[in-house]
Amino acid sequence: MRTARAYADWLRYSQPLLILCLLGISPCIWCAGGAPPENDPLSPVVTSLIYSQISNLTSVFEKDISTHLGFCIKDVDADWDRAFNFSKNLDFVSNCAKQIKGDVMRRLCTAAEIKFYFNSFFERQSSNALFLRPNKNCNLTSWAPGCEPGWQSSIPLDIKVDLRNQKDIPERTVDSQPCCEGFFCPQGITCMIPCPLGSYCPRAKLNQTTGICDPYNYQLPPGKANHTCGGADTWADVTSSSEIFCSPGSYCPTTIKKISCSRGHYCRRGSTAEASCFSLASCNPNSENQNIHAYGALVVAILCTALLIIYNCSDRVISTRYKRLAKSREAAARSVRETAQARERWKSAKGAAKGFQQQLSRTFSRKTTNKQTGQLKIPGLAKPGTDAALPPMMPDKSSSSSAPKGKKESNLTKMLHSLEDDPESDEGFNLEIGDKNIKKQMKAKELHTRSQIFRYAYNQLEKEKAQQQKNKNLTFSGVIAMATDDEIRTRPPIEVDFKDLTLTLKGKNKHLMRSVTGKLMPGRVSAVMGPSGAGKTTFLSALTGKFSGCTMTGSILINGKPESIHSYKKIIGFVPQDDVVHGNLTVEENLRFSARCRLAADLPKADKVLVVERVIEALGLQGVRDSLVGTVEKRGISGGQRKRVNVGLEMVMEPSLLILDEPTSGLDSSSSILLLRALRREALEGVNICMVIHQPSYALFKMFDDLILLAKGGLTVYHGSIKKVEEYFSGLGINVPERVTPPDHYIDILEGIVKPGTGVTAEQLPVRWMLHNGYPVPQDMLHLCDQIGSSSMDKSPSPNVTTEKSFAKDLWQDMKFKAGLHKDLIQHNFLKSHDLSSRVTPGMVRQYRYFLGRVCKQRLREANVQAADYLILLIAGAALGTLAKVSDETFGALGYTYTVIAISLLCKIAALRSFSLDKIHYWRESASGISSSAYFLSKDTIDHFNTIVKPLVYLSMFYFFNNPRSSFLDNYLVLLCLVYCVTGMAYVFAILLEQSPAQLWCVLLPVVLTLIANQDKDSQIAKLVGDYCYPKWALEGFVIANAERYSGVWLITRCGSLMQSGYDLHHWNRCLILLIVTGVGSRILAFLCMLTFQKK
Repeated sequence: MRTARAYADWLRYSQPLLILCLLGISPCIWCAGGAPPENDPLSPVVTSLIYSQISNLTSVFEKDISTHLGFCIKDVDADWDRAFNFSKNLDFVSNCAKQIKGDVMRRLCTAAEIKFYFNSFFERQSSNALFLRPNKNCNLTSWAPGCEPGWQSSIPLDIKVDLRNQKDIPERTVDSQPCCEGFFCPQGITCMIPCPLGSYCPRAKLNQTTGICDPYNYQLPPGKANHTCGGADTWADVTSSSEIFCSPGSYCPTTIKKISCSRGHYCRRGSTAEASCFSLASCNPNSENQNIHAYGALVVAILCTALLIIYNCSDRVISTRYKRLAKSREAAARSVRETAQARERWKSAKGAAKGFQQQLSRTFSRKTTNKQTGQLKIPGLAKPGTDAALPPMMPDKSSSSSAPKGKKESNLTKMLHSLEDDPESDEGFNLEIGDKNIKKQMKAKELHTRSQIFRYAYNQLEKEKAQQQKNKNLTFSGVIAMATDDEIRTRPPIEVDFKDLTLTLKGKNKHLMRSVTGKLMPGRVSAVMGPSGAGKTTFLSALTGKFSGCTMTGSILINGKPESIHSYKKIIGFVPQDDVVHGNLTVEENLRFSARCRLAADLPKADKVLVVERVIEALGLQGVRDSLVGTVEKRGISGGQRKRVNVGLEMVMEPSLLILDEPTSGLDSSSSILLLRALRREALEGVNICMVIHQPSYALFKMFDDLILLAKGGLTVYHGSIKKVEEYFSGLGINVPERVTPPDHYIDILEGIVKPGTGVTAEQLPVRWMLHNGYPVPQDMLHLCDQIGSSSMDKSPSPNVTTEKSFAKDLWQDMKFKAGLHKDLIQHNFLKSHDLSSRVTPGMVRQYRYFLGRVCKQRLREANVQAADYLILLIAGAALGTLAKVSDETFGALGYTYTVIAISLLCKIAALRSFSLDKIHYWRESASGISSSAYFLSKDTIDHFNTIVKPLVYLSMFYFFNNPRSSFLDNYLVLLCLVYCVTGMAYVFAILLEQSPAQLWCVLLPVVLTLIANQDKDSQIAKLVGDYCYPKWALEGFVIANAERYSGVWLITRCGSLMQSGYDLHHWNRCLILLIVTGVGSRILAFLCMLTFQKK
């Protein structure tokens, strides 16, 4: 039914074109009304007259053709010239006039006969039908010899011929003759129509063996001995009338002449001229197509070379840059270290000289004259207190003064002289030493070169080390000096007060945390401990506002005000329990990126480098700073070092409140102490630190300032100073045994492993803490107060009220809980709080630049994965280019269908890696205030490289193995838009789904949508759905680009195929635009999903 309807539609729209074909040739016939003599001198004049009239007739029917056949004809004049421009050779018209003795006009089909022929042809419902419907001249009662295939008849002389008549079929039954060469005469009508260019219409010859008239495959009528084979009998699409198409390997300059292709040329089916082969192509005689596999190999070689150059150059640039940075860093560290050592040596030497001077003074104190004392000399020792007391290797003032006037004192000499004047000064760390271009009091903002920046950073670190060493044995005056030191940096304080904090699961009435009251102070390190299920992580989530699906009661005050904790997120660091670190970046790259994006935008670069260097040294990561962190598949640094990098990501942003969830898990005792020392140094700058910790050693336990001990159910057992915890529990009768750390003993009691002793139970400990501090006791825990007040140890059980719930009610509660959870997540992700942190971090554009550099490095280190993707595309292109050849009948629709599926599947799966592998990293970074737009745009920008390269990789095999008629550029543009489209769709799956379901969807969706796009459009719904599938746009773009290259004899095939598929030659640009718009829309949807459904 679909074929029949398509043929009927085609009939209605094709009549103007066919009438134009006939009327265009009619002036030629009129001129050839009589048999022209040979070497007629008027032939050029007649030819020019013919084609001037053809142009006029073309303009008459151009509007109708554009209206009804516009979907398959873009330029009427151009397609007319390609099909019926016989101006170069009119021999077939002259030969026909000689054959029929000038009676040409009366044998051509009128408009009515053409309409009847094509109407009957498209109503056959089968391209193999051989008969037309009965008509005036050919029916059951009247069957002239001209009704046979390849034959034609003439109109009687007394009847006037009107070729423009579209209503009446003239009587045409006299003087039947074989059809002329260059014309075709269908079976069932008695007229002839000129064959289009690209066809070969010679007279048929009888095959004595088969009885068939070759090459047209029709038989002679039985019982008619005088009937011979005529000419061509039909012109339709290539599937039903391939006989008149010029055969592959030959070309037909006219419709009556066929020439074999010569060597070095190729001739496709329906060619009017031979095409020259490319330089590297091989074309034997009678070649249908050129072998351009060498160009495919050349493109592959160029691509591989370009990619290797890009990879090697980028890797070399990065490696060279890192080597230079390392060299500058080592030189700066060595210079500062040597300066510090020289300073210490000079101070030691001067101290020894002073001591020796005092000893000499005591020895010679009995001398009465100053002159004798002044003349006293000791071999090898200069006069104490003079410049001559300097070590021999050091230049002194006297030598300097005796030097030539043009020679200046060295920086080291100046440093030693300054130390002599003030031994306690920090002149030994002045930047002037070792660099003559830096002024004595240069600020961090004025430093630009790498050597200057590193020298400044290491200079400050050495000063801090010296200060720490000095602070070990402080006198009272030293304490006063440290308190008044302006160089000690302090951060904005964040004090967190929480009162009666309670978290309850929505719809479950289950408490995760109850009645927690306390305070976290700046400059103190608090430890949160408790047994499993005590709500330690829940407590941290409540403080940082990361909880969801819960109802919170109580209050949280920030610096004494009811402000949202999200207003301070730029100066709050949260270290998750899992080590969320980029494994394909080095330790320093991870830390430097966090510092760049989260420190103040106006902070000088030198200070940022100082912060990173300070954290690396504090965490003991100097030896692995240039090592990759590593992943599960590729080993990098050790687990303990990875844990310290995880903490360092938050330390480099200089937070005012630092929350850590089990930072010492997996660390040995020494690494844990090293980490705590670094955190205590942060606390000296006023940082409020709170961390969850399990089973600390006694030495580690004593390094904390405060302890928050929680019992199961999130109840507070103790919250106060570490120094008073043993005193408090001793008052309850709980004493810590020897060789047992206090927290381990208390947690064992809360777990029920160890009995607390007489007079108290583990269940009473939270209530005792509430009563001790005067906090209100919840109603369901008042019975524990009675137990505490009673002298007996009998436990009076609380009434246990059980309520039965129906299954439907439980299901409804679960649904409400899940809906509330999703609602809380969405509200939390789009929560906008006023920023109170007073820190302006880099903007989106600047962070985009930082992200771009990071993603580039990650992709370069994943070059093997990219190479595997390209290799798979090469194999797919070679396989489909070899197996799914572009056929002339469908203009390559089948091969392009496989291409759409293959490219969609492979590019989607590869694009999943952009976001699915970095979800957790994004959740952490976005929670800290890093720009989501910069993150998304940087990923998409780097993926544009694959969007550009992957079509080239695929076409280097598919195109040069298949060699379609469309150009390489047309195919590349369609593939480029297709890859851009499917990449955006893959982003949505990667963000919304887990990795396995996302891969499944990426496999199923292209196949399903391609089937929908290519199904029979019998229903409006199916047609509507198919029109909005991206495979339909891509396939239409491929087919249109290929169909435009088919002209002349292919005209009917092109129009019929495009009509059957529902394609339009004018929609090529629209298809590309729709693919791009879909890609942009998918990216916008993916970005919104990334903001909405992220996990906090």
